[in-house]
Amino acid sequence: MAKEKDLHPGDKVRWTSSGGESVGKVVKKQTSPTKIKTHKVSASKDNPEFIVKSEKGGVAAHKPKSLRKV
Repeated sequence: MAKEKDLHPGDKVRWTSSGGESVGKVVKKQTSPTKIKTHKVSASKDNPEFIVKSEKGGVAAHKPKSLRKV
């Protein structure tokens, strides 16, 4: 598990999802609510999420504890 302070844009990370394990890069730290397609991301300064682009091209938001640096 990565800690919030350990993750930076450009870092290569992996995570597990319903489709198995994925790999991608951190795009940015999100500290305010936003949307990715139709998914509402409830990020805040106290509860940030990281926008990640997978090697397959998808973009998603993940909590720091779900990401592992590669």
